[in-house]
Amino acid sequence: MTSSPTPSPPPLPDNGPRMSREDFDSLFDSVRTWGTWSPADRGAWNRVTPAHVQRATALVRSGVTVPMALPWNTVPGPDNGKPALHYMSDLGDVEAPEPSCHKDFIAVDYHGKGVSHLDALSHIAYRGQLYDGRTAREVVDAAGAHFGAVSELGPLVTKGVLIDLPAILGTHWLEPGTAVHAEDVLAAEKALGVTIAEGDAVLLRSGHFRRRAELGAWNPDNASAGFHVDAVPLLAERGISLLGGDGDSDVRPSPVDGLHSPVHALALTAMGVPLLDNLDLEALSAACAAAGRYEFLLVVAPLNVPGGTGSPVNPVAVL
Repeated sequence: MTSSPTPSPPPLPDNGPRMSREDFDSLFDSVRTWGTWSPADRGAWNRVTPAHVQRATALVRSGVTVPMALPWNTVPGPDNGKPALHYMSDLGDVEAPEPSCHKDFIAVDYHGKGVSHLDALSHIAYRGQLYDGRTAREVVDAAGAHFGAVSELGPLVTKGVLIDLPAILGTHWLEPGTAVHAEDVLAAEKALGVTIAEGDAVLLRSGHFRRRAELGAWNPDNASAGFHVDAVPLLAERGISLLGGDGDSDVRPSPVDGLHSPVHALALTAMGVPLLDNLDLEALSAACAAAGRYEFLLVVAPLNVPGGTGSPVNPVAVL
């Protein structure tokens, strides 16, 4: 009896082309905006003027409000190696009888894959330097960041643009490891009827959390859909103020030799563009499809943490 041949595994998604460190360094220098703004701590958020805010508020038509934060995740898993903490510190049995009071405690090591958060400019150094050429060892110590802290950013109110690639492709999600290139962004603009402009916030939906809900968790450090570095010059040319998505913006595995988070280095360290990581964009995708438009008012209000390298955050889109 002849045995059936073992089926070949499906091909891995394309995260390439590969890029050498030498070519990456040239790209880094070409998109660098050091010396552009004062205060430099706010980086590209300086692009957003009151006029930008006014134009963004004009996008509000239906008043539909869509939050994007994941639930506070206290359950360990392959994508949550450092679970958040939440416990009750008062069950109403400590103070005098009336009125009773219930209190709780929360804490989190948020720079990972389990918490929706904002990366401030102090989060990533490349070649020993933070944004604007600040030497990381001189401005970040055990007390926190003395340059580029999240407390210097304040809130951001601007136009948000959702690059919803699964909606365009007619799929539920992009497979982990799929790279999004500049031509994909241009095709998405045309298909979705949007144009990324100066001061805009760009959010990439890969369908990460729909895939997780249907197929289970995996370790996104090993494989996740995200931007290839060749998409960054286009975003730099458009003058964006913020970049984010339902992953952490980087395609993984990284296509750059010896560099695990090249888009982080380009956005935060070269361009001064803060990042939003681990957003749940499923409800926003549905709301944009229902409204027939993929641009909206976006409000991002990080916690005011002096010296913080970022913050848990719940961005809100208003259509």
